[in-house]
Amino acid sequence: MSKLFYWSEQLLQYLRIWLGIGLLCLVLSWSFSAQAASRITPQLEEQVLQILREHPDVLIESVQAYQRQQQQKIKQVQQAFLQDLKTNPQAVIGESPTTGSAQSKTVLIEFSDFQCPYCAEANKTLKQLLAHQDNVKLIYKNLPLTAIHSNSLPAATAAWAANQQGKFWEYHDALFTNQKQLGEALYLDIAKNLDLDLAKFQRDRILAAPAIGKDIQLAEKLGVSGTPFFIMNSPAFSGVVQLSDIESILANAK
Repeated sequence: MSKLFYWSEQLLQYLRIWLGIGLLCLVLSWSFSAQAASRITPQLEEQVLQILREHPDVLIESVQAYQRQQQQKIKQVQQAFLQDLKTNPQAVIGESPTTGSAQSKTVLIEFSDFQCPYCAEANKTLKQLLAHQDNVKLIYKNLPLTAIHSNSLPAATAAWAANQQGKFWEYHDALFTNQKQLGEALYLDIAKNLDLDLAKFQRDRILAAPAIGKDIQLAEKLGVSGTPFFIMNSPAFSGVVQLSDIESILANAK
């Protein structure tokens, strides 16, 4: 559902961009004067829209060309990211929470949202995977989809604060287990149950924004379209991977 929402919004954005460009180009072509170009009458606007209605293929081709350019840029960024992951994985991991094998050559990066139901299901699969795979290091990156999940960012800040006291994964699991009860009462209850220093927990929540923002910026650069989203680097595979394919890739590597 989150991916469909994302691409619908993207398509609308592209249409707005190219409608604006098309309108501007047509107006400029009909007038050599900037002053005249600024006087767009309702009649002129309707004429331009009518041309676009009669030749929608031009608009579609423009959108498709723009999408291809964007996809190529994203591919280049992803390739550079994967190279960094190979040569200097710690720089990519940064201060993100990790679990699994500390010395593993297989690194699995997950972009996740605590309010996303697909992420909650993925968490169950990942726990099973890590339970019987001793050669995987899992790195958690935040991607709260705030446009559709109002509690995703507050949950992420609470989990970040828990991480400052060494309890990220316990807090992470509790959030997914109680996903339907996300809210201030739950965040405090989990903190109490984990015996966190509540005063520090509350202070650290306020300080979480830069770290979470860094994850979001990375996701945008990589063209992450929804959650959960996985990037894997192993001796047998390097790139974006589906959760359903991870175990078979690991089996082939063995």
